[in-house]
Amino acid sequence: MHQRTLGNTDLTVGAVGLGCMGMTWAYSTGTQSPDEHIKVIHRAIDLGVTLIDTADIYGPYDNEELVGRALAGRRDEVVLATKAGLVPAPFPAAMRPDGRPEHIRAAVDASLQRLGVDHIDLYQLHRVDSDVPIEESWGAFAEQVAAGKVRHIGLSEVTADEAARAHAVHPVASVQSELSLWTRDYLDEVVPWTRANGAAFIPFSPLGRGYLTGALASLDDLEEGDRRRLMPRFSAELMAANQKLVDAVRTIADRHGAKPGQVAIAWTLAQGEHVVPIPGTKRIGYLEENAAAADLVLTAEDLADLDALPTPEGPRY
Repeated sequence: MHQRTLGNTDLTVGAVGLGCMGMTWAYSTGTQSPDEHIKVIHRAIDLGVTLIDTADIYGPYDNEELVGRALAGRRDEVVLATKAGLVPAPFPAAMRPDGRPEHIRAAVDASLQRLGVDHIDLYQLHRVDSDVPIEESWGAFAEQVAAGKVRHIGLSEVTADEAARAHAVHPVASVQSELSLWTRDYLDEVVPWTRANGAAFIPFSPLGRGYLTGALASLDDLEEGDRRRLMPRFSAELMAANQKLVDAVRTIADRHGAKPGQVAIAWTLAQGEHVVPIPGTKRIGYLEENAAAADLVLTAEDLADLDALPTPEGPRY
């Protein structure tokens, strides 16, 4: 797999990364065992998928433990990314922001222990806490760089203004946010900000939480307990209304003899050389499809057709 550099850092990764959240949290986990998930992570590394992304809140906590088990003996082959700044909250919220410096200081040590590593390559503020100035939270993250516990620090789901405020305190290595053909909000200001300021942009859910693959025909395709059942766009009405997006992606996939999901990922890659999507999966077959998207080059006509698609209907949350 060809590689990309994460912004102005010394971190070089495969053009497509792996988001590990769904292995233990938010989406249905099915009957797969942790050992099967570890096999997926190992296969990812073999394919050159070297940006491995997790977070302390996923589980909570057991996702980092799973990733730590998978990386035992292979730590030097990957760029390890995790996050802090969210803590558990009662259902249905599931989590709430906590950007207090004292929380960040404790969280990084806990993540290092769960992951079984002596440093984190990319440590990300998962969400901005409205009760804590971002400069204070970011200052605590910068402390971890100075302490040698993390190499670089990034942000998640921020505005361009918030990114700029953090960048004034310490360089922002990356911004991670949702980006796909059905969530394009960040193209207006944040993606351009990252490009202009030497930061990587890391799209999560580049497959539209699975919707853009065409494999989800109705809500019945999602198991009980899958958090997508709570998301507006997965209602029967909005899934039907947004079917035109899937149809368009499938048309372009047919032009290339590719899968719809590969077109969706290739579209995110086409947004800039500083973009590294992290599709998540629990299956080796889907992982291999996603990794192959790095070699799919969309034509100018393809991109024009995709960029002309209407804005998806319904809020994402």
